Amino acid sequence: MVTHQTIGDPGTHGTDPRVPARHAPYRHLSPEDLAALREILLEQRLFRQEQLVQIASAVPSRADDLLRQAAAGQVEVHVKLAASARMVLTDVIAALERMDQGRYGACHLCRRPIDRERLLIVPQARYCARCQQVREAGR
Repeated sequence: MVTHQTIGDPGTHGTDPRVPARHAPYRHLSPEDLAALREILLEQRLFRQEQLVQIASAVPSRADDLLRQAAAGQVEVHVKLAASARMVLTDVIAALERMDQGRYGACHLCRRPIDRERLLIVPQARYCARCQQVREAGR
């Protein structure tokens, strides 16, 4: 069973008048956590952008039949790598936008806070672990 753990008293989530309601998802994350997560996301964005440039510039040699066969396989791998990199880049950019809008750290389905530990592993996560499992089970 997966539980939603937050830092502090979970019974006060969303009731502290000192914190604007739009920042409620942040409550379970310290300012240091948010700074570290932003840094990780920025590094991932840069890495994926550079990866896409490298993939786009990799043109296989077609000198003879053997190279052509190898190049066909390389093209397929490059296409799949590029698609994966674009997908992760899109998720990273969306996470940075959620962070800027004060919506980062809330599950898109149940609206509960996403565990800090999960965000440290997958900072672009849109769903808590429980909702992610439900989504994957439905595929």
